[in-house]
Amino acid sequence: MSYLRTAILLAALTALFMGFGFLLGGQTGMLIALVMAGGMNLFAYWNSDKAVLRMYGAHLVEPNSSRDARDLYEMVAKLARNANLPMPKVYVMDNPQPNAFATGRNAENAAVAVTTGLMRTVNREELAGVIAHELAHIRHHDTLLMTITATIAGAISMLANFALFFGGNRDNNHMGFIGTIALMILGPLAAGLVQMAISRTREYEADKGGAEICGHPLWLASALKKIASGAERIPNDEAEQNPASAHLFIVNPLHGMRLDNLFATHPPMDERVARLVAMSQGANTGSMATGSRGSGTHDAGARSLGGSGGPWAGSVPESPRRKARGPWG
Repeated sequence: MSYLRTAILLAALTALFMGFGFLLGGQTGMLIALVMAGGMNLFAYWNSDKAVLRMYGAHLVEPNSSRDARDLYEMVAKLARNANLPMPKVYVMDNPQPNAFATGRNAENAAVAVTTGLMRTVNREELAGVIAHELAHIRHHDTLLMTITATIAGAISMLANFALFFGGNRDNNHMGFIGTIALMILGPLAAGLVQMAISRTREYEADKGGAEICGHPLWLASALKKIASGAERIPNDEAEQNPASAHLFIVNPLHGMRLDNLFATHPPMDERVARLVAMSQGANTGSMATGSRGSGTHDAGARSLGGSGGPWAGSVPESPRRKARGPWG
């Protein structure tokens, strides 16, 4: 149903573009806008990952990095294997707000970035849920999907900019000057709303896929609540300066995110958590009920990451001191 809804939204966005373009400029105006927007977004598709990582001052993590960074690298590697994905590049952003995002034009050129605030806020299981969510975005080709929607929405915005040249007094525009002005305002607004709806749909799907990859819906649910609480209290200056990148993050990093839910790029947090809790309860009464632990604490997906000791068991032994302080303390 999630993919069907995404397809319907994409079809609606395409139909909006075609109708808007034809009303304003006929086939010529529609074609010019599509070519220009497509060229801009094609450039962004090949270079946006590098730009956004540089924008947030992300540092590449290597296998021989410090202990905490090495632990993070090993976790991403295990979860990527569980998701049947190539190993993505791993980055850490020196940012106090707990958050994370994935970027890259495809699975072979993907990157996962987490903030230092996230590493200080969540425990290991919760971090595994967050990483799994970002890997689900990569597996679902969401970067490509959002590029396509950005291309169409960008084309509509360009048609709005060309409206006074293509519309008003042209024979193929029967709405007149007032109608043209109305479309200049309402067209991009409608396109933006559909684009945001697609983004919210993909977040739901990434939550579901992430829970399957890490094997624990409640790991991700717990992490989302902590991240949302941290994002409300702690500003993300880079995101505030570049709000167009807000949709990349697992939780909206902008402090104005509560002002207008109509324009939110992320679904309501309560709904995301409720879906994950329901998913966990369904697993507990299904496949997890027949697993090695009746409580559903660890299912087959989690065991594949390292057995009953959690995703890092066997490779990262935990001392009582580290357990008390948290994995990043």
